[in-house]
Amino acid sequence: MITLSNLTYYPIKACRGFDVTESFVERMGLANDRRMMVVTPEGKFLTQREYPKLALITPTLTNDLVTLAAPNFDSMRVVLQKSGANFPVNIWKSENVSAVDQGDDAAQWLSDWLGVAVRLVHFADGYQRGLNPEYAINADDHTGFADGYPILIISEESLSDLNSKLDSALPMNRFRPNIVVKGGAAFEEDIWKRIKIGDVEMALVKPCPRCEVTTIDKETLERNKEPLKTLGKYRKHELGAIFGMNTIPLNEGKLEVGMRVEILA
Repeated sequence: MITLSNLTYYPIKACRGFDVTESFVERMGLANDRRMMVVTPEGKFLTQREYPKLALITPTLTNDLVTLAAPNFDSMRVVLQKSGANFPVNIWKSENVSAVDQGDDAAQWLSDWLGVAVRLVHFADGYQRGLNPEYAINADDHTGFADGYPILIISEESLSDLNSKLDSALPMNRFRPNIVVKGGAAFEEDIWKRIKIGDVEMALVKPCPRCEVTTIDKETLERNKEPLKTLGKYRKHELGAIFGMNTIPLNEGKLEVGMRVEILA
């Protein structure tokens, strides 16, 4: 039997994630997942590629309050603003995405930590950032500040298979999935088209090509050639070195760790 073994959401894109035992799945992904993002004053998004110190920021969400914390650095609290003046931002090929600036205090804290002028924004309430129509299931499929799709799914068995080929095992957080499953064969998720967990039906639409963010240790920020070197040898795809499946929720509902994963197609 295949079951849901882990749920993780990332309050701020590129920052630390949180494991939870249950979550509500919205059409745009797990509740509160990547609804915030760090951007330049001009609105261009930041990633761990250029700013690995993002990986050390722990954003803790309590209702509409986010606490920003980092090692040996005074933490601060910000009251989230989800509507207000439009601050257009760019993320990958999506331009002029509606966002709401979170104020000067948050901007100053993040700028001090990263050593570069930045702003913190929240995805604007009511705005829809569409998906690549080549892979979308419905015309109104959308996501927040995730790279391109609402949810990323990986199985524990796939990570075990990869780790068996590496000199030192890597944790799942290198790959930043939202949903981790267990009980099937390694890379079985590659061939799933539709699954159902609880009442939530999801379409697995595209393998996830991996980038250099996976080579950054999320604790020490050290970089290595792995896992890309090994993935490039045995997980080669026209899109790149693939690991995990980009997924679109087709309806909304609650997920809980331990739920059974039904393979519909």
